[in-house]
Amino acid sequence: MEATVQKHIQKKMARLRMKRVLIQLLSFAREQALSCLFPVVIFASLALTKIVPLPFLPRYDWLLIICLFMQWWMVHSRLETVDELRVITLFHLIGLALEIFKIHMGSWSYPEKGYVKILGVPLYSGFMYASVASYICQAWRRLEVGLVKWPPFLAVFPLAAAIYLNFFTHHFWIDIRWWLSALVLVVFWKSRVTYMVNGTRYSMPVVLSFVLIGFFIWIAENIATFFGAWQYPDQAGTWSPVHFGKVSSWLLLVIVSFLIVAVLKQVKGNMPGGKKAGVVEKN
Repeated sequence: MEATVQKHIQKKMARLRMKRVLIQLLSFAREQALSCLFPVVIFASLALTKIVPLPFLPRYDWLLIICLFMQWWMVHSRLETVDELRVITLFHLIGLALEIFKIHMGSWSYPEKGYVKILGVPLYSGFMYASVASYICQAWRRLEVGLVKWPPFLAVFPLAAAIYLNFFTHHFWIDIRWWLSALVLVVFWKSRVTYMVNGTRYSMPVVLSFVLIGFFIWIAENIATFFGAWQYPDQAGTWSPVHFGKVSSWLLLVIVSFLIVAVLKQVKGNMPGGKKAGVVEKN
């Protein structure tokens, strides 16, 4: 009798644990989905304008209008803060500079017509980089992200700068992305990112979070090129999946994005009245 009762209790406890795991996963997925709102709108717009041609303006210009309206609405509805808008604007400029250079070097192209272009790059393209920053900022706030054993600024800033510059310099010099990737492992080997779900704090290695975000952006890139957001040379005739090697490029770009947001969060936390709790934890 006692054994039967004990077994019943164990089964009940197991069901309760599974229920909690499911609730936590669904809550985490909800927060992630809300954090991805801007990227989702961009991809939906790419699909819609590809399937249903809009009148009066070229497709690229309509995409710019949609992105501008979405950005305004997110700030107006307080889904995004003014501080986050500043960060996103910075990423828009960083991304636009990279796009102009890459187009000039023939890495990819924007073959469709557009009135609002700078040196062959439609302005909406900067929002695709900004959407990555939007996701990081949103997830940081919604999941109360914290950083454990974060390396010093003098290690983080030069590494981020070297990664970004390599996107340019590898066209004229050797590509050192794998050396930089190895350096990331060394610098962030002990670093962890923590996040809160329904009052419970979890953690994972920072490097693993870089890899996961980079992989999912690569999947998003396949969707974006399928709907004609931009075009690689081998996709000129017919669409083909983006080479898996591009994951390394997105991984490095995610690292730059994450490091910039982390540094800005740290700087703001050190300012008078800044929120330090949960931003950077040294141990």
